[in-house]
Amino acid sequence: MSLGNKSDQLKGKLKETEGKLTGDKAREAQGKSEKLAGKAKEKIDQAKESAEKKLNDNKDELDHKA
Repeated sequence: MSLGNKSDQLKGKLKETEGKLTGDKAREAQGKSEKLAGKAKEKIDQAKESAEKKLNDNKDELDHKA
């Protein structure tokens, strides 16, 4: 989990809240978009880490069999 991704989500949430409070629908939408982008980046990072772990586990298993 990247601190940058959490930061993106927080900034997006703040912009979304600002938009709601001020009635600025564009700002609210921008915030939602940034928050979702941060969540998507986080999911991609998690998938990448999982794939790398599985790859390394399989490599280790093959090395032990050889």
